[in-house]
Amino acid sequence: MIDRIITKNDEDFYNRLANAVDTAYFEGKGQCIIEELSNSKQRLFSNKFELDGMTFLEPNVHLFSFNNPYGACPKCEGYGDVIGIDEDLVIPNTALSIYENAVFPWRGESMSWYRDQLVNAAYKFDFPIHKPWFELSEEQKELVWDGNKHFIGLHKFFETLEEKSYKIQNRVMLSRYRGKTKCNLCNGKRLRTETDYVKVGGKSISYLVGLPIERLTPFFENLDLSEHDTKIANRLLKEINTRLGFLDKVGLSYLTLNRKSNTLSGGESQRINLATSLGSSLVGSMYILDEPSIGLHPKDTENLIEVLLSLRDLGNTVIVVEHDEDIMKAADEVIDIGSEAGTHGGNIVAQGTMEDILKSTSLTASYLNGTKEIKVPNERRTSKNHIEIIGCRANNLKNINVTFPLDMLTVVTGVSGSGKSTLVKKLLYPIILKETGGYGEKAGQFSSVNGKYKHIKHVEFVDQNPIGRSSRSNPVTYIKAYDEIRNLFASQKLSKIRNYQAKHFSFNVDGGRCEKCKGEGEITVEMQFMADVHLECDTCAGKRFKKDVLEVTFNDSNIDDILNMTIDDAIYFFEAGLQNKIVAKLKPLQDVGLGYVTLGQSSSTLSGGEAQRIKLASFLVKGATKDKALFIFDEPTTGLHFHDIQKLLKSFNALIKKGHSIVVIEHNIDLIKCADYIIDLDPDGGENGGQLLAEGTPEEVAKNTKSYTAKYLKEKL
Repeated sequence: MIDRIITKNDEDFYNRLANAVDTAYFEGKGQCIIEELSNSKQRLFSNKFELDGMTFLEPNVHLFSFNNPYGACPKCEGYGDVIGIDEDLVIPNTALSIYENAVFPWRGESMSWYRDQLVNAAYKFDFPIHKPWFELSEEQKELVWDGNKHFIGLHKFFETLEEKSYKIQNRVMLSRYRGKTKCNLCNGKRLRTETDYVKVGGKSISYLVGLPIERLTPFFENLDLSEHDTKIANRLLKEINTRLGFLDKVGLSYLTLNRKSNTLSGGESQRINLATSLGSSLVGSMYILDEPSIGLHPKDTENLIEVLLSLRDLGNTVIVVEHDEDIMKAADEVIDIGSEAGTHGGNIVAQGTMEDILKSTSLTASYLNGTKEIKVPNERRTSKNHIEIIGCRANNLKNINVTFPLDMLTVVTGVSGSGKSTLVKKLLYPIILKETGGYGEKAGQFSSVNGKYKHIKHVEFVDQNPIGRSSRSNPVTYIKAYDEIRNLFASQKLSKIRNYQAKHFSFNVDGGRCEKCKGEGEITVEMQFMADVHLECDTCAGKRFKKDVLEVTFNDSNIDDILNMTIDDAIYFFEAGLQNKIVAKLKPLQDVGLGYVTLGQSSSTLSGGEAQRIKLASFLVKGATKDKALFIFDEPTTGLHFHDIQKLLKSFNALIKKGHSIVVIEHNIDLIKCADYIIDLDPDGGENGGQLLAEGTPEEVAKNTKSYTAKYLKEKL
């Protein structure tokens, strides 16, 4: 008993009542009873967040974040995945029906009993046993997993195996189907189930972040709230709509807000960073963007230009490092650096408006005003050899059949998010890798593969990953030219007198390298709470080798001088020294437009496009081989000037002449127009993409009225 109070309508009464209620809640641990003595009526009050016997978590900002333990799903800890039974391993071929043994563990004599249960009882609950798995509705798929009174579902099947895991055959079977799978508590939404109780406009947060931005934007724009809620949400809704608008403007309307960042392409990540900057609504700032058009279809580039101009109009300075023709034309001021690369570059060859640039004699101007051009090939190659993938269904692909012609240059194109990377990286590459006896990640969903491709003995995926992580890794070691250079120095007179071998001219092994820095050329001082400090080695002065080794010269140049030469200079130097073997290995680097790179430049300082071209050069070095390969390139024109694209196309043609096949994922129209065959996926990104809109020669694709690519291709042709 906290207090007895006589009811009065004055301030003292209300103050005393408030104090009594506060004390009662505290002593009663959230519960308080008020009894009316005149009629012995009791009323129970609670300040707990509960109703109908259920206690709820009090909503706060952290409840709606999967990065916070308060809001993250307790089972998967906010990752959305757990180690469990992998659906892709249980149903590896979604083109099969239940009757055709789509469920892999239900094959064989002993396990087919589970399948027969479902097949024999299917008529009782109208289940289509002859329908391919991928055509079943979500409810029908869930039924197979959950089961009913007529048959045991897959969940129960695997639970039974778990219960009897003392049997070795059950443990083996479980391990065969174990992998990363969607968390069954949060259904992959990463938030605890309590968040679904809180709704805005009748929708929970996990539902909204699972919508593509193009469907989410109208939801918030048309949100109907009460007068009280509108006052609270007014500023928040303005911020939400602005940010969603910017994501839409930079061409990311097909993404969902809960998409994992490690599944985004480089171009998508860059545009999200751009949208973040735009969302901050800064003025008087300087934005420096390094090739924002990477991974963008010309249609998306138009949207990007609008965004850059709106940033400028807000009162900001926008500086863009770019090769894209449309972005150059939209600029107020262009600074053209050249004339070429490396030792032939480093000068401002033209500056001013686009009109001023076009009047200049620079290399960029020559391509823009038509003096020089990347010519359309006189004829397109044809071939009877091809790879046909039937029923491509991975990610957003709409069960399409795609034919990749071989022995020619095939380009896969389409707007951002249309399914190009899925088609090539998740289907073509892993399928052919497996067919040629290689090992890699599992292919996405498809029905079958056929065609004439038995002459393809291996497949090479040339991406933009670094060619080496070590600071000692460099272009000449990657293409094996450094072996020849070391042999050359080991054969010099002074080397023979001092008994130096090829290993003495390597900075990877003891012998000739500087002992203090171990051939690194610098000493790393570890700072406990700050970034490490890199100092030039005081013993070798950054030259990596011992003083005695540097005394060995070829044509008055020591090994350090050679490593500091550019590819162009090194080719001239070795040609003068009649070292044709070394020149032959260095020439492909020059052919792919990397003549400006120094021989000893650390691989870690190379851009993605440079790394990709060094890989291309390494294949050109190998020359004509009996075994023919399929080369797959992922946006090889990244960071390339028109002049470099010209060189890249020459390298592609050299590979095809040797009997190899090339498939390229590309947006650059100058490269697309030079293809022998185009596979065009459209019409939009995300859910609306994944359809094969056009295929054939560039001339045939250009006639397609539905394709966005065709519109830009027509101009170039």
